[in-house]
Amino acid sequence: MTPLRILLVDDEPDLRASTAQALDLAGFAVQDFAMPERIMDLVSFGFPGVVLTDIRMPGMDGLTLMNRIHEIDRDIPVILITGHGDVQLAVRAMREGAYDFVEKPFPASQLTEIVARASDYRRLVLENRVLKAAAGQVDDMEQRLIGRSNVMIDLRRRIRTLGPTEADVLIVGETGAGKEVVARALHDMSPRARKPFVAIDCAAIPAALIESELFGHEAGAFAGALRARYGKFEHARGGTILLDDIASMPLDMQGKLVRVIEDRTVTRLGSNESLPLDVRFMATSRVPLEAEVEAGRFRADLLYRLNVVTLQVPPLSARREDIPLLFLRLLSEAASRHRSDPAPVPPSLVAHLTARDWPGNVRELRNAADRYALGLGEGAQTVEEAPSRLSERVAEFEKREIEAALAAHRGNLKPVYESLGLSRKTLWEKMQKHGLDKAQFGAGGEAEA
Repeated sequence: MTPLRILLVDDEPDLRASTAQALDLAGFAVQDFAMPERIMDLVSFGFPGVVLTDIRMPGMDGLTLMNRIHEIDRDIPVILITGHGDVQLAVRAMREGAYDFVEKPFPASQLTEIVARASDYRRLVLENRVLKAAAGQVDDMEQRLIGRSNVMIDLRRRIRTLGPTEADVLIVGETGAGKEVVARALHDMSPRARKPFVAIDCAAIPAALIESELFGHEAGAFAGALRARYGKFEHARGGTILLDDIASMPLDMQGKLVRVIEDRTVTRLGSNESLPLDVRFMATSRVPLEAEVEAGRFRADLLYRLNVVTLQVPPLSARREDIPLLFLRLLSEAASRHRSDPAPVPPSLVAHLTARDWPGNVRELRNAADRYALGLGEGAQTVEEAPSRLSERVAEFEKREIEAALAAHRGNLKPVYESLGLSRKTLWEKMQKHGLDKAQFGAGGEAEA
């Protein structure tokens, strides 16, 4: 059996050399490094090995390195090398996920025994993952997030990397792009998958009730509170909390949320007792939160705590090549729901769907699939009305581009024909062809050719 790799990190050259030699003589494949930053490129979710690191190092210390490794894969064993005064620190680190620690000076036999146990543990973890995959228990990411575009392949890869970690995640994307689907996938791939996934719509809870809904309350905390009630945060203990549309949360509530995320504790209304909160936080936003911070509508300290990792969910306009496959899948689901046999999808409709703008993204495309499954056509255009000839599709595209330019320049023709690379005469002819009048766009009185 191929031996697992041991990554050794120690800034002391003599100790690093002697430790590497001892492990090499024991039959381990060792790579040693003076700087911890260099090993991060070698660690991945399926990394076949163990990390052995000193706690006290300049720059990134051993605990920080351990936490960064565990953000990638919680099941990579990290063994800490400690000095005499670091034992209490090492014990605390073990509570936070360190596999074991060894105190300087240590005999080679003690170190090799610990590394051997850690290697056996890692080997079992990897073998178990392979067995689950062989039994068909693979993730269904391709079914949840359909698409063959590069942006979707990269998104699925990042979800597979981040899912098993404890890192809080901020998910940003347009309306209907699938932000909650991404959050749910992250939860289902994590060790918290069997615990609650609690989605909280920050825009739907009335401002007067949001604190009670999230934190809970004790009996008598306010008028009408006849008995104690725990809130959504406590309900999610051990699992994941999704703060959907976080930008809509009131400012005063944002300040209280900062403390909850930082301390991982929650205090019910009417109580002075802080309760521990073992949860992972995720949040979604339709708008860039940095702009909301600049506008004074969102707290900067809350943004810094939420965006440990940021995932960008691409809109359909950024992955048009995925639209045909996605529509066919949504159509199949719609037909199953409505117990109907959908009509075949002609190439002309596929071309129309791909060329069309989808401001509502996947949600809007799903509605179109529902209409088609029910025989109601696709949106404002039926299949028969959709342009089928190449020349018709080109003309439709040309008309939309000219309309957009006219709207952008309020009907003033000079900047329109300059931006489109046309002569004034050519622009005028095309406007006549498509039935466009500059007056519809608020023309500024420019004389016509």
